[in-house]
Amino acid sequence: MPATNTDVLDVLIVGAGLSGIDTAYRLTERNPGLTYTIVEQRDQIGGTWDLFRYPGVRSDSDIFTLSFPWYPWKGTRTTALGHEIREYLQDTASHFGFDKHIDFGVTVVSADFDTSTDVWTVTTQVDGQEREYRARFLYVCAGYYRYDRGYEPDFPGIENFQGQVVHPQFWPEDLDYQGKKVVVIGSGATAVTLIPSMSPDVEKITMLQRSPTYMVSLPWEDPMTKAALRFLPDKPAHQLIRVRNALVTYGIYMYCRSFPKLSRRTLRRMAKLQLPKGYPVDVHFKPKYEPWDQRLCMIPSGDFYTAIRSGKADVVTDQIETFDENGIVLTSGKRLDADIVVTATGLELVAMGGATISIDGAEQKPGDHHAYRGYMIEDVPNLAWAIGYTNASWTLRIDLTAQAVAKLIELMREKGYTHAYPTAGGQILEDAPLMELDSGYVKRAEGNIPKGSTVQPWVVRHNLVLDAFDARRYDITEAMVFGTVDSPVRVNA
Repeated sequence: MPATNTDVLDVLIVGAGLSGIDTAYRLTERNPGLTYTIVEQRDQIGGTWDLFRYPGVRSDSDIFTLSFPWYPWKGTRTTALGHEIREYLQDTASHFGFDKHIDFGVTVVSADFDTSTDVWTVTTQVDGQEREYRARFLYVCAGYYRYDRGYEPDFPGIENFQGQVVHPQFWPEDLDYQGKKVVVIGSGATAVTLIPSMSPDVEKITMLQRSPTYMVSLPWEDPMTKAALRFLPDKPAHQLIRVRNALVTYGIYMYCRSFPKLSRRTLRRMAKLQLPKGYPVDVHFKPKYEPWDQRLCMIPSGDFYTAIRSGKADVVTDQIETFDENGIVLTSGKRLDADIVVTATGLELVAMGGATISIDGAEQKPGDHHAYRGYMIEDVPNLAWAIGYTNASWTLRIDLTAQAVAKLIELMREKGYTHAYPTAGGQILEDAPLMELDSGYVKRAEGNIPKGSTVQPWVVRHNLVLDAFDARRYDITEAMVFGTVDSPVRVNA
């Protein structure tokens, strides 16, 4: 492609993962003839599922709600492995022809909206060279964390460690852990995936955590899913399973939030039943916070507990005093010998894929703005951002978002509007979190990502039932300004 693409696209989609593929489908479904390009900084489709290649990488929510409602998942297991999700995305893009609209190896650096033309100019880097795209609407589907680095705490003395240090976000293909002593620092979804996957091959693997995490064991397969897939056509079966699983997940969440003491006891009992007799459950599996203050870790068929029962895996709840040549010294005085240390210490959140967003050259910092219904940014024209739920599958929300934006673009095309943006119209909005979690990676990102509020349409709910209901009835013109380059028009503001 030339260094500057002079054609003005209707939509530029950033990211070719779950969000980007879903967006391409929903936009073109409602707007036939729409011109669009998807830019992807990696060399193939997949997003998160192409980036993460550590052992056992899998979905942390059920695959029937994580996959698309308009293209049935063909497997029978409730949880899917990373390579299966990547293959599904590649198959979907090929089947619908979205792959012909993707430019790979393109990193978005900045985007500037010109109010004299109502066009975005998006500056990118391709093989070290600058390339520009121009589009009427910009849709960022780049997720919510940095791809080029994960969160790395400043571990004292780590430079003295003679073994190998690995971050799961950059897993070496040739890492040999056969017969080695491995310490995994962290207790989130990545850690509880790595440990049962690696335990058969290591001498010993230890999860070192500062504090416990709630875990819930769900089966790899369930009888209803297998029966529905056997006796119903693909699409009705997929929809039935998808709705059932979404409601079950929502039910678990509401149970935990409505009855925190009872749910704590339930989760503790589940852990105790699957751990060895006499295991110190209250030391390693009894968090101080309430269930769903942080995301629950799903462990398929209790594989994490199975690894502990095998004697190959262990959990240590302590803090790091320092690293030395052969491992980690803990504040309790104990030490953990290690050949390999895996720093499963989390993600670094970032909005808009880390790109700089500006209007007529004036930078618009995402953290200074409120999010409109969770997918547009206050007072920023022709821009949408796909972000999923914290308590359910990512795709459940981003699909609702894609449908809403498709409807908005349809309205703009019908009426001849060249710009649209949400505005509070001078109203002072009370701030609220965008993500309803107390997790460290969320707290570290405060001020860098858009804010929610306490009044509609600025409330960012993590409630798939209410959102699905509202998606069919709310007015997409509420608090929106529509207009053309020469004639702004305020509608329902």
